[in-house]
Amino acid sequence: MASLSLSVVIPAYNEAPHLTATIEALIEAVEPSGFTAEIVLVDDGSNDGTADVARAAVAGRLPLEVLKQRNSGRLEARRAGLAAASGEFVLLLDARVTLLPEALAFVRGRLERGETVWNGHVYVDADGALGMFWRLLAELAWRDYFDDPRTTSFGEDDFDHYPKGTTCFVAPRGTLQEAFRKFGTRYEDLRLANDDTTILRHLAREQRINISPRFACVYAPRTDAAQFFRHAVHRGVVFLDGHGTPQSRFFPAAVAFFPVSAALLGASRRRPELLPIAALACGVAAASYGVMAHRSRAEVRALLQVTPLYAVGHALGMWKGLGELVRGRLQS
Repeated sequence: MASLSLSVVIPAYNEAPHLTATIEALIEAVEPSGFTAEIVLVDDGSNDGTADVARAAVAGRLPLEVLKQRNSGRLEARRAGLAAASGEFVLLLDARVTLLPEALAFVRGRLERGETVWNGHVYVDADGALGMFWRLLAELAWRDYFDDPRTTSFGEDDFDHYPKGTTCFVAPRGTLQEAFRKFGTRYEDLRLANDDTTILRHLAREQRINISPRFACVYAPRTDAAQFFRHAVHRGVVFLDGHGTPQSRFFPAAVAFFPVSAALLGASRRRPELLPIAALACGVAAASYGVMAHRSRAEVRALLQVTPLYAVGHALGMWKGLGELVRGRLQS
C-alpha cells in the first residue's frame, strides 16, 4: 500500500482542557491508517497555555508545527494552517473533537478508490440536558441521514439535507486551499463568518462529499449554561451568513424571522408577557417534533427545557448578524 501524507490542521482558542484527549485520539487513529501524518496547530490568541499542552500531548510521536496568531477567528486560523500544511491530504479537526480509532483507516481505503472528500460523522457527548440538546439539534435537523446513518454522499442538489461541517473534514490539500481562496462573506468581521457552509457548498458544486458512521468522531459540546448561551448567539450569527441565500432550503425561514420577530418585539411593549410565551412556545414545538420523531422521554424533556434558551440566543445572533450585514453594506 503506497504511503499517503496527511496534515492535520487544528485551530484552537483556549482549548487546553480538551487538546490532550483530541491529540491522543488522533495519534491512536493515525497508527493503523497507513498515513504519514503531521499536526499543524494554530493557536488563535489563546491565553491558557494551549500551545504548551499540545506539545506535551504530542511528545514527539508525530511531527508538530505550532503557529501563533492574534485572535482572528477559526476561518483565519484554518487558512494559516492550510498554508503551512505539506500533506497530500488535509484533515481539518477541531480541538474539542476525538476521532474514533478506526476512522482514518476507513477513509484511507476509500481515498484509494477515488472518493477524496469526506465529512466526519459527529457523535455528540450528550451528558445532561444541554449536551443532549446539541445532539438532538443535529439529528432532528438532518433526519434524512441520522434516521439511517450509512456510507453515502451528497452534492449541491441535496446539500442541505445532510449534516456537514469542517469540525472533522478530509480533502486534498489543493482542493481545500482553492475552496478557502474562493470563500466569500458579507460580514466585515471574519470572526463572525460562517466558515463551514459557504466553503462546503462550493466543494459540493465540484464533487460529491462523502459521509459515513465509519469515519466518525466525538464532539464535546459546551454544557455550561453561560457558554451554551454564547454559543447559541454565535450559531445565530453564522446561520444568517451561511443560509441567508436563496441557495439554502433554510432561506425562507431566515427571511421570515426578521418581520415576525420585529412584530413580536413591537407587540411586547404593550404586552411584555408575549416574549416568555413565545420562548415557551418554541420549546413546546420542539418537544412535539421530538415526540413525532419517536424520541425518548428524556430527549423530549431536554427539547422542552433547553429550546427556549437556545431560541433566544439564536434570535439575538441573527439580529447581530443583520447588523453586521448592514455595517458591511454601509462600509462598502
